[in-house]
Amino acid sequence: MICSNVIGGCQGSTGPSSIYPATGKPYGLSFPVITIGDMVRAQCHLIDYLGIEKLLTVAGGSMGGMQVLEWAAHYPERLQSAIPIATTARHSPMLIAFGEVGRQAIYADPNWNQGDYYEGAHPDAGLAVARMVGHITYLSEDSMHQKFGRRLQTREHFGYDFETDFAIESYLRHNGQRFTERFDANSFLYVTKALDYFDLENGYHKLSQAFDNSANLPYLVLSFTSDWLYPAYHAKELVSALTAAGADVTYLNIESTWGHDAFLLEVETMTKLLGQFLSRIDRHFH
Repeated sequence: MICSNVIGGCQGSTGPSSIYPATGKPYGLSFPVITIGDMVRAQCHLIDYLGIEKLLTVAGGSMGGMQVLEWAAHYPERLQSAIPIATTARHSPMLIAFGEVGRQAIYADPNWNQGDYYEGAHPDAGLAVARMVGHITYLSEDSMHQKFGRRLQTREHFGYDFETDFAIESYLRHNGQRFTERFDANSFLYVTKALDYFDLENGYHKLSQAFDNSANLPYLVLSFTSDWLYPAYHAKELVSALTAAGADVTYLNIESTWGHDAFLLEVETMTKLLGQFLSRIDRHFH
């Protein structure tokens, strides 16, 4: 099993917080803008380096699902199967809008300093707000009701002030603050722009043509009923395009109240479905 951090990120692979050899300082905004295609090309170089000719499957959820689609469209000869989960063939205008709100929160933080902040205070306030906005899109109304409702965090009554009253407020603030401890603000900018630029149909007359060279691959496409970030109709569009290309497609829209986060939380269901699919593929792997 191979799982690599994407380029442009901040958890190992080269990104804006990495040291630029020419200057001895972090790249910052001198790091080139990257795409989902760039991420996958880097992964392809990785398996070349590891001496792997063909992968049993490429699987991923959300942005990882976009990488799965990119693999299938451009490197089908390196795959035996593909499993895109809770994903889309292109970022919608609404999702581009959410990404822009998050980026603007970072730009508005005076510590951002045009991305040159590594030797001083980081734009943690802006990054925390960006994370809070993004995290809302990972949940669902049902999951918010179940987990938080209108419960107060520590008070017995409303404070009628601007401190934290509701449990959901406390959760978002905590989540935003924790995110700043493990993620880089510039990486947030680069990764969200890569998401916005993603459009698998670009360069083709129709989406199905993107899969013409991978029609011999078996696909397992999964979506979740409460996911409003990448709703089921996004997955159904993929299934229609794959079917039109002649691919062998298994599609399931999984019942869940967890929203987009379901692909991370519905562990038992996912384990069963992926296990069954991979067992079938493994018999024919060569």
